[in-house]
Amino acid sequence: MNIDDLVAIDIHTHAEVSCWNPFDNYGEEYDRAADKYFGSNRRPTIAETIEYYRKIKVGLVMFTVDSESQLGRRRIPNEEIAEAAAQNSDMMIAFGSIDPHKGKMGAREARRLITEHGVKGFKFHPTVQGFLPYDKMAWPLYEVIAEYKLPAIFHSGHSGIGSGMRCGGGLRLQNSNPMLLEDVAIDFPDMNIIVAHPSWPWQDEALSLALHKPNVYIDLSGWSPKYFPPQLVQYANTLLKDRMLFGSDFPLITPERWMKDFDEAGFKDKVKPGILKDNAVRLLGLESATAA
Repeated sequence: MNIDDLVAIDIHTHAEVSCWNPFDNYGEEYDRAADKYFGSNRRPTIAETIEYYRKIKVGLVMFTVDSESQLGRRRIPNEEIAEAAAQNSDMMIAFGSIDPHKGKMGAREARRLITEHGVKGFKFHPTVQGFLPYDKMAWPLYEVIAEYKLPAIFHSGHSGIGSGMRCGGGLRLQNSNPMLLEDVAIDFPDMNIIVAHPSWPWQDEALSLALHKPNVYIDLSGWSPKYFPPQLVQYANTLLKDRMLFGSDFPLITPERWMKDFDEAGFKDKVKPGILKDNAVRLLGLESATAA
């Protein structure tokens, strides 16, 4: 990334539409329920997302969510996102997503994505993927990520996916309690863990975990900052100012809206540059890359 040319780095953006795979309408009811919950039905292509971020001079980390085992939906290829990142390396980074149920085959894929496609981290969604973060089933994947000292983003807290559906679509919110990441943080100290979103209804658990485990970060995506719990703003301004990260959850929230509300949400001026860009630069190892 040409970090000096960017006003911020968005650590949390979603690939919504594949231009490689044919449209997969299996499980369409999850999309309709999510549209109703979020009040949005934006589904930009990867290229459209990149064009938008380039226009506003914001860098982005993009990923899909591989939930093939739990939802039966064909994922967007990790390679498609990685190719887009390679073509836009001045302002984009690709993270991979692999369903932990794929076990050692998933671990093999992770290694290939890192070594052959330049993937710089991984995304997990315990609720949508249907697993507990501390389940040893996921250990082969974590081992590869830790070997390369890459970060992993874990969805935390409530999920709009399945909200309002009969039985919540069969998805378990309890899988995304951030305290379930403690065993992962202990056993994989070389894997930085990013707890995604204000973790309602477990915000205090997320803050406690990050205070106690130095390899735990929090990304502030998925909510407008004007709705952040006061304790989240308090710790972002003080003890956790170096481990808070800007994320939007695009396309559900645009970075322009997020940054506008961020300016009015009680964050100290001296911590804003770290949250918007500097903490991500350090986490993603972009300082050394820029120097090189």
